[in-house]
Formats: sequence, structure tokens, C-alpha cells
Amino acid sequence: MTLAALILALVTVQRLGELILSRYNTAKLLARGAIEIAPGHYPLIVATHAAWLIALWAWGRDQDVNFVALSVFILLQVFRLWVLATLGPRWTTRIIVLPDAPMVTSGPYRYLSHPNYAIVVAEIAVLPLALHLYLLALVFTVLNALVLSIRIRAETRALATVRERRP
Repeated sequence: MTLAALILALVTVQRLGELILSRYNTAKLLARGAIEIAPGHYPLIVATHAAWLIALWAWGRDQDVNFVALSVFILLQVFRLWVLATLGPRWTTRIIVLPDAPMVTSGPYRYLSHPNYAIVVAEIAVLPLALHLYLLALVFTVLNALVLSIRIRAETRALATVRERRP
């Protein structure tokens, strides 16, 4: 197994684990009265991320590794864990709003409205760069930007609605 294949295997396991965690958290939140907002775009997000991983496997599994870019990707995972830890049981890959819960304003949310999306934007570009797949980095950065433009608008509207209902 090449180093690139090992990296891709670890990222694939990580993403699958996150989907399991997300599904668990989503079920718990919905049981507490949360509602899902704008679920129609979710399959597009899943398809984009799945296509990114498939493309990385197809063209990157035997590539040499750029250790500078890989180091940046590893640092991004630290920030990803910070987001997960900050949101705890409220972290999910869907837009789930728990109407009576306070907004999260700690951790990375002190600095950015959507820190997870900033991390994902960087990851989508940096991992292909770590495998010398420059065109793949460009293509999926553009695709991800299009999907995130839909996602962030929907999430911003959902959060604004929650804020308006609060006393």
C-alpha cells in the first residue's frame, strides 16, 4: 500500500465515521424537537464529497505525497476536531435547528460564522494538492463553492429565523 493510498483510506474512514456520527446526532436532535431545514440540497453535498473521494482514489492512490500540503491538511483536521468538540451532540452534516437551544458562539464560532465550511473549502483543495492533483483541486473547489453557496444561504436563513423567535 502506498502512502497516498493509506492517507486516502484514513480520510475515507474519517468521512464514513462522520456520517455515522451525523446520523446519530441528527436522530437525537429530531427526537428533541429539532427540525431539518432545506434538506433538498443535501444529496448534492453528499454527491460532491463522494465524487471528490472517488476521484482522489482513482487518480491519487499511487501519487507521491507533498508533505507540506499534507501537513496543512493534518492541521485542518485539528480545526475540524475543534468544530466537532465545540458543537458536540449538535454537530451534523445536515441543517438541523433546535429552536430553544442557544446559538453556539464559543470555540471557532467566536471567529467565524461557518468555521466548518471554511475548513471543508481548504480540505477540498489541499488534499488533492498533497497528491499533486492540481486540476482535481481546482475542479472540486469550484464545485464545492457552488454547493456551499446554496448551503450557506439556507443555513443563514434558518439561523436568522431562530434568532427572530428568541426574546
